[in-house]
Amino acid sequence: MRRRFDQLDVFTAVPLLGNPLAVVHDAEGLDDERLAAFARWTNLSETTFLLPPTDAAADYRVRIFTPGGELPFAGHPTLGSCHAWLAAGGRPRDAGMVVQQCGVGLVRVRRSGTRLAFAAPPRRRSGPLDDELLSRIQRGLRLGEGAVRAHQWVDNGPGWCAVLLDSAERVRALQPDWPALAGLMLGIAGPQAAGGDTQFELRALIGDGAYEDPVTGSLNASVAQWLIGARLAPPHYVAVQGSALRRDGRIFIDAVGDDIWVGGDVAALIHGEVDL
Repeated sequence: MRRRFDQLDVFTAVPLLGNPLAVVHDAEGLDDERLAAFARWTNLSETTFLLPPTDAAADYRVRIFTPGGELPFAGHPTLGSCHAWLAAGGRPRDAGMVVQQCGVGLVRVRRSGTRLAFAAPPRRRSGPLDDELLSRIQRGLRLGEGAVRAHQWVDNGPGWCAVLLDSAERVRALQPDWPALAGLMLGIAGPQAAGGDTQFELRALIGDGAYEDPVTGSLNASVAQWLIGARLAPPHYVAVQGSALRRDGRIFIDAVGDDIWVGGDVAALIHGEVDL
């Protein structure tokens, strides 16, 4: 059966500088094995499948797959899937707010001009890392004692933990020892020098597979919850991610009341049909 298909670049307004996403529309009738097989075939960090919602409060439902399996939530697939759903003629109940249903429940996505932003979901795990894990991360990042300014569990589904270093320059210069990071979903953040157009640099390292994600919405969401909550970051800032991969993703963080909104642009690259 032929289904609408889009390939997008998320967290950038300039194609080829963000994080790619494949989106399959009207995915009813495809079983789990078929969804997983197509995600392995695209070989992107995530492929999403749009479905009718099963929750009456949602506008659409999305299932998110990596080549290795399904995720309950991910950030750049949320923005990209919402963009694709709207471009295909999706009409939300609220003109200014789209409600996405996914594995973690309902996620709100607001529209501000052409930019989309999702409300960061609650963290499933927080609190400081234990000494053994912190020492392992320091070895895996080839850091000396005292290089980590702060650390925290920031898991909102994928299993993230994170460390804060003293500078964006140090974050960019990291040369990971991948075997030492096996099994970890690790985020690293560092503040930029004052006066620039971004305030933090981030990297996202997935130990299994020795993979670095170009631009990661879920990580930026939970890192923002941590840093803003701990007063280590202002309530409104812009982060950059992907420099080590020759990308230039921009993530717009906006704390409003109890919500932290994670925004970014989406550039469409490919539109057509896929026979699944």
